[in-house]
Amino acid sequence: MAPSRRASSPDGTARRRVTATDVAREAGVSQATVSYVLNDTPGQTIPAATRQRVQDAVARLGYAPHGAARALRTGRSDVVLFLLPDWPIGPAVVTLVEGLTERLQAQGLSLFVRRTTGGSALSGLWRTVAPAAVVSLDGLDDAEQQAMEDAGIPVVSALVRPRRSAQGVLTLSHTLIGATQLQHLAATGHRHIGYGLPDDPRVTVFRDLRLDGVRTAAFELGLSEPSARVVPMDVAGAAAVVAAWRAESPAVTAVCAYNDDQAFALLAGMRSLGLDAPADLAIIGVDDTPLAPFAHPPLTTVRQDADALMDYLTAAVLQRLAGGTPPRPPRSEAITLVVRESA
Repeated sequence: MAPSRRASSPDGTARRRVTATDVAREAGVSQATVSYVLNDTPGQTIPAATRQRVQDAVARLGYAPHGAARALRTGRSDVVLFLLPDWPIGPAVVTLVEGLTERLQAQGLSLFVRRTTGGSALSGLWRTVAPAAVVSLDGLDDAEQQAMEDAGIPVVSALVRPRRSAQGVLTLSHTLIGATQLQHLAATGHRHIGYGLPDDPRVTVFRDLRLDGVRTAAFELGLSEPSARVVPMDVAGAAAVVAAWRAESPAVTAVCAYNDDQAFALLAGMRSLGLDAPADLAIIGVDDTPLAPFAHPPLTTVRQDADALMDYLTAAVLQRLAGGTPPRPPRSEAITLVVRESA
């Protein structure tokens, strides 16, 4: 057996990327033979023993084909580029990424997640990665999206904020989330309601849409304008906001929290003041995170149908890759009120 020749620096710490040339040298075959074996090229008669030598060399060296190079050879990458806007990586995003990864892997595809912060960086990214498809959760520049489509890279979109209507584009309804929160609190008898604003500027688009839903629902029910306050993500800061709501005249008796994490902060702030939910202040969150049932008290919240979104995105990618049109998007209103003890 030939000794391993994985390339490294003189001090043995930094290693360069293993190439097909390294594999060929390790196995004692030509680089063309390595290519034939790795790509299972039809019409090539390669002895089983030679194939095994190549595969053993691949395993010893830890060789992984470069995605862009493989795309040039085969005409298609197995990578789906997932463009994630500069949002906090919370439970909802983690669930989405994990679910998409599992669904695409079952179809022989790999999810490559990348944050997007600028058009020029995006242009260089998709040209370098050479993905099979692109999934976007925010609106792309029209020229950039057209360039991808012209290059044979289908783009599948699930937009947070409505733009113009387009075939196969799923629009997520965050205004309905806010409206659902307020309608539940109003149905349980509350008339003076607060809204907990997040202190993270990265979620402004979600904040504005959800708050608009809360305000619209309040207006339609004949309630006063909700009292919106920024809730810091610490116990003392949250307690100060709770005290300010209770000091208003008339006092706020229930709060729509921007999300479950903020609701947890408010509950902790209330406990530090000796207050209880919902008797002193009712709290409702958003996301139904795994910890929501274990809050004290268990958190009432609004759940988004993550499975419907993941199933749609997966089906849309597969149909676009097959040359078809995206499936009909699921209802954007796929949300559920989960009633527990906090409101």
